Order: sequence, then structure tokens, then C-alpha cells
Amino acid sequence: MEPLRGDESSADPDETTIATRGREVAPVPVGGALRELPRPTVAWSEAGQQVAAGGSAATITVDGAGRFETVRRAGEALFGGRTVAPDLPRAARPRLFGGFAFHEDDKDDGDSLWTGFPDAQFVLPAVLIVSTADDATWLVSTATGPSADSVAEARLDEWTDRISGLEDDLPTAGPGIERRTYTPEDAGWRRQVEAAVERIGRGTLRKVVLAQALTVDLRDALSVPTLYERLSETYPDCFRFLVAPEGAGQFFGATPERLVSRDGRTVETAALAGSTGRGDTPEEDEWLARELQESEKDSHEHELVVEAVRAQLDPFATSISTGDRSVRRLDTVQHLQTPITADLAEDDHVLSLVEALHPTPAVGGLPPDEALQTITETEAFERGWYASPVGWFDAEGNGTFAVAIRSAVGTDRRATLFAGNGLVADSDPDHEWDEVQLKYRPVLDALE
Repeated sequence: MEPLRGDESSADPDETTIATRGREVAPVPVGGALRELPRPTVAWSEAGQQVAAGGSAATITVDGAGRFETVRRAGEALFGGRTVAPDLPRAARPRLFGGFAFHEDDKDDGDSLWTGFPDAQFVLPAVLIVSTADDATWLVSTATGPSADSVAEARLDEWTDRISGLEDDLPTAGPGIERRTYTPEDAGWRRQVEAAVERIGRGTLRKVVLAQALTVDLRDALSVPTLYERLSETYPDCFRFLVAPEGAGQFFGATPERLVSRDGRTVETAALAGSTGRGDTPEEDEWLARELQESEKDSHEHELVVEAVRAQLDPFATSISTGDRSVRRLDTVQHLQTPITADLAEDDHVLSLVEALHPTPAVGGLPPDEALQTITETEAFERGWYASPVGWFDAEGNGTFAVAIRSAVGTDRRATLFAGNGLVADSDPDHEWDEVQLKYRPVLDALE
């Protein structure tokens, strides 16, 4: 299949006209669609909605300081000249999909896992297949430039034919794992945790999240569409995502953590911090959940996150509400979770909220600057887009972003998984090691 070329490839979309056309089609299997769609490829699943998209009608790429503001301004300029087919439902209207690196100005050495992943990149897909929460499936084509209308019409007809009768005949099993390599290994992890706890004990650092990487060599070639479907089956209540730029690896995962959603002046987020495993029996499961709720260490870590998220939203909000704390149960792990909602004072863009909230203390620490310095000086690998904001935004400044945890970046016969833990004054290296291993399970189970 020939590649689908982008109509625009720069981050200077002034005077650009966007033409979007769409039609309702028969259901399309997401995995099969991801196998057919060209790079750059993205996928996104939330609240009963699934998106598979490929090709680029426009791409915004930013490196260096001010990346959130630069992406926001470029997106507003791009959407300023749009035309939208009047019969498209909201979920099928133009959106920019992508994300950010964890650290600003996160340069690699040219031979990195993250080569091809800039500090920020968002794609307006040329072809988008979206399954909505009411079980409708829409095929949408988008084009830019002086011939946008005719290109969008022709593209819609072409892809209607190409997805007609598309079957989901992907492998049902994962590629299998031959070898595992941890960075750092257990002794290095212990030194890393002990050094962080000592730093917390002697200074102003209250919490820091340190992470580990697990590289697995695979028995068979990696099929990310298969893994995406397996993650969707096991973690239907999580945000599933795939970002696959041209000439790069494929970053994918199933994260339970929403960074922020903005719909008009309504904002939703949550504090997710404090973890334990799942039990082998319902009784053991309940016992572990009670132990988590009663844990002073986990409660302290969780309250730090709630306190910080409220403080980060406060400059934007007329009111902030905190819901009841509960235990969020996933397939392999349980978390403490507190929902947080806010009403905006102004029509702030979702990317302004993303910038204010990233990184949350659940993936960074407190105080933020000291925690980031500790991460940079301590961690033994490059975070890249791990634990970063990934998601989408539209012409109205609405959007949803998740925190890219429970994730991996893969190429051919190798995948590197990432997991981290929040460390406070009484953290124990052995306990933290065990907890980190639980967080690899979503992607490891899909690979095995």
C-alpha cells in the first residue's frame, strides 16, 4: 500500500484552508484499520469512543522552550481557516492528536529509542475512523491547501473502498518474550531509591517519582495493532493510545490516569497515587484494598497529589470540587483515586491546563522543580514521551489528555516498557521494586 502523504508538513499553518468530509460506514475493526493506515499513525480510545487515524493533512512539530504555547497558537491558526461538513457529529470533526516529551528540550543523541519523537508533535489526520459511544462508525477525510475540497472528496471515496469488508485477522497471541533487561537492575534500583529517600530526609524535597525501564527482546515481530486490541480487551476503562510518527518507533499503552479534560468551562481530572496488587481471591482483593486505604505512606503520597492538582488548577478556576477517595481496580493493580472537577473563570484552552498540570506529582514530585532536577540527575534512562501528556484538542480548545504511563515504545523485535513509583520519606526499596513490577504487567501480558 502506497503511503498517504501529508498535504501540510510545517507548523506554520496561516492562511491554510481545511476541508473535511465524512460518511457513516459499517463497523471497522480497530486493529485491522491500524494495520492498513499509513504513518504517521495514531489511535485513541476513551469513554466508549475509539479512533484509528493515519496520514497527515497537517503536522505541528515543536522543539524547545514554550512548546505548549507554540502548539496552541499553531493549532488556533490552523483551525482558523477550516471548513467542516455540516452533517458530521462532534466526535468526527477535525482534531489534532499527539503529545509532548516529559522534559522540555529533551534532545537525544541520534540513536535513541525516542529518535523521531520531538518535544511536541500533533497531527491532523488525513484519514480518521471513529467509533462513537452510540455504536456509529464514521470515516472522515481531511485535506488542506488550495485543492482541499476535491482532495478530501477523492480521499473519502478511496478509503471507503479500502476499508470495505476489512477483517480483523490479526494474530491473537503476543510475540513472546525471549530476554528481559532492566535499567537499572535491582542493585542500581536500590541505590537510586535510597539516595532519593536520603535527599527527601535532608531537604525540601517532599516526594519524587523515579522510574525504571524494562527492555524485552521478542521471539516474533512486534504487531502493535494486535497489542492495541489486546490492551483494549483487558483495560476497556483505561485510555488506550498509539503514537507512531514517520521514521520512528511506536509508542503505545493503556493508562488509567487522566491528566485533564476540558469541555467548555468544565474541567475534569483526578489524583491517582498509591498502589497495591490484586488478590487471588475476592477476599484477598478486599484485604489488599483495605490495607491500601489504611496505609499512612500511600495516603500521604495521595494527599500530596490532591493538594498539588488543586493548587495548579486554582489560578484558572472559579470553583474546584474534590470527590470521595476510592480504590480504582485494574486487572493487575489497585490505586487510590480522587476525582477533581473545576469550573473555569475564562475560556482557557485545554493546552494551557496541560501546561499547568504537567507533570503532576503522580509522575514528577514535589516541589516540582526540585523533583525534576532529582529525576534528571538520578534516572538511568531517557524518559522521552513516557509519563507525558498524550491526547487531542479541537478548534474550540476542548480536549482530553492522559498521562502516558503503563506504556512502551517498540520497534520490530524489541520493546522498552516503563514504570515508576512515588517515593516519600519512609519508602522501602524492596517494596518499591515489587510495586514497579506490577505496573509492567499490562504491556507484558499483551506481549507474552
